[in-house]
Amino acid sequence: MALVYKICSEAVWQDALAKGVFIGATIDLTDGFIHLSTAIQAPVTAALFFKTGDDLVLVEFDDQHLSGLEYEPSRGGELFPHVYGTIDTALARSVFKLKRQHDGSLQFPERFACA
Repeated sequence: MALVYKICSEAVWQDALAKGVFIGATIDLTDGFIHLSTAIQAPVTAALFFKTGDDLVLVEFDDQHLSGLEYEPSRGGELFPHVYGTIDTALARSVFKLKRQHDGSLQFPERFACA
């Protein structure tokens, strides 16, 4: 088992919860798959693609339960988890509110410090 993460706006996640299924954020819909990250990749993803916004959440999933999951090369050839299809919101293990720090970075849960 490996844990994988989705960073998205809280509004997008709340909409998914109301529907019971996460279809993806705008970039996912454009690219044709849901972008996910490992614990090590998530802070870098946040720094590169989520430089603004204060309503962000980090949704945690167990990769063994995600149907349509593939690890594919992306930034620098590193393998990133991508889901081709949708994700049942009941599969979320945890949802963390990401808070913006004074320097503009996002504060991740403490356990990410050692990732």
